Amino acid sequence: MIETDHPVSISRQCELVGLSRSVFYYQPAKADEENLRLMEELDKLYLKYPFYGSRKMTKELKLRGYEVNRKRIQRLYQFMGIQAIGPKPNTSKPREGHKIYPYLLRNLKIGQVNQVWATDLTYIPMPTGFMYLMAVVDLYSRKVISWGLSNSMDTDFCCRVLQEALQTGDPVIFNTDQGVVSHFD
Repeated sequence: MIETDHPVSISRQCELVGLSRSVFYYQPAKADEENLRLMEELDKLYLKYPFYGSRKMTKELKLRGYEVNRKRIQRLYQFMGIQAIGPKPNTSKPREGHKIYPYLLRNLKIGQVNQVWATDLTYIPMPTGFMYLMAVVDLYSRKVISWGLSNSMDTDFCCRVLQEALQTGDPVIFNTDQGVVSHFD
């Protein structure tokens, strides 16, 4: 849009189209050849070790003869839009305002089926990420009442597994790592 051989000055042309002159004169910096080689190596290693964070990747690259530090690897990870695959911290931390139920099973003698059910979620590492496994177990018989796998830990997935379990019976107490709900009576 801006012509260098136009009778109107470049400053005025930039002003008319709403650009600063620095945008017109900007020349993108050429990519550093060493960084390009390093990013190519990072890409190969990331495909092989997607669970490597910046610390392990830095060690791996140093073993391969690259002179790198962790900050450089972090910067390149961010630039390339990659991050280590793994469980993120505080996934079991309750939200603010979340009701915490008291632990009612401490001295409870469990003597019959459907007296106490328990549930939990766990991560299962896969080559391309994680799957989440949820199971509902009868604590007396140790029978898995229902279970499910999902690639996301959403409430629909959890509710589906619970609804499937509730089709087989009604527990007196339902225990999770967040506490107990005993309103099934």
